[in-house]
Amino acid sequence: MNRQRLRGLVRKEFLQILRDPSAIAIAFVLPVFLLLLFGYGVSLDAHHVPLAVVVDQPTAQTSNFIGGLQQSDFFDPRPYPSLSAARAALMQRQVTGIVWLRGDFSRDMLAGKTAPVAVWVDGVDANNANILLGYLQGMWQNWLQLQADQAGQPLAIPVVAESRIWFNPALRSRDFLVPGLIAVIMTLIGALLTALVVAREWERGTMEALMASPVTMGEILLGKLVPYFVLGMGGMLLSVAMAVWLFAVPLVGSFWLLLVCSALFLLVALGMGLLISTLAKNQFVAAQVAVIVTFLPAFILSGFIFDIHSMPAVVQFLTHIVAARYYVAILQTLFLAGNVWPVVLTNSAALALMALIFFGIARRKSRKRLD
Repeated sequence: MNRQRLRGLVRKEFLQILRDPSAIAIAFVLPVFLLLLFGYGVSLDAHHVPLAVVVDQPTAQTSNFIGGLQQSDFFDPRPYPSLSAARAALMQRQVTGIVWLRGDFSRDMLAGKTAPVAVWVDGVDANNANILLGYLQGMWQNWLQLQADQAGQPLAIPVVAESRIWFNPALRSRDFLVPGLIAVIMTLIGALLTALVVAREWERGTMEALMASPVTMGEILLGKLVPYFVLGMGGMLLSVAMAVWLFAVPLVGSFWLLLVCSALFLLVALGMGLLISTLAKNQFVAAQVAVIVTFLPAFILSGFIFDIHSMPAVVQFLTHIVAARYYVAILQTLFLAGNVWPVVLTNSAALALMALIFFGIARRKSRKRLD
């Protein structure tokens, strides 16, 4: 490999990027747009959930309980005069759940008996229903504990679960969604940046000129890879900065380890794009293929939103060929848990293997022939 020719090819590609700023837009504008769109638009948290509250006999205890609901950021309690009116509101989807405090609520509670609270939840969205039930149970448990503390008596529950939540104690869905988003976005950007490169050379007819020159095919591929790797790393740094400073996602692990792993993943994404453009030889087709074979699998099969272990066995097996799966695991670990080396090393090894495979195939399919 001739270093002088390689420097010339890299310089030519940088000049081409400056003449056609679409690559700069893909590297820097696209991640900002997607992070803002998904970062603010995708959330698994429930806030201000409309909740119908029916109280048969208002007392000091029921007012105290409703006050607890009103003070919570999760609920938006709305009083209804009767259970039938609350059910009608639930049927019309004006509220998401019903809390019914029966007539004997205060009497049974003061007598030290069980004072049940009836709850109905809209189960059309099963995930939201489970979240709402969990919030209600937690709020109910805290309210009982507060009542017991004020009475100076221990809470009469035979078993008390003392739970500890590691790595994301606030249970903010954004804290694990945003690192996953970076992986999905970098998959799309990396593949798109190089998917259009070789195809553009074929469309403009400049590939023939390159083949007539003394440069080797390896020098051509490397000359196109280096500039877009620099652009991709710039987009990745911008995404990480937005995650930390805009979305307030904590970066517990090492920034430099994150940088190394991101560089490894970017090589995989660029290799996929290079392979696509080598085979497609048309910018429109290359862009379409890049979106279909990189973005969609990364979004659905990487574990970014959907738990891989909950998928059918066949689909779980297919996720092993999705590079974003390994990068999502690395990012979520480094951002929330720290430098957990078994996770980082295992997934980095998988990314290194995939990078070798993609570049090997791209090099094999790229020949200095016009047919």
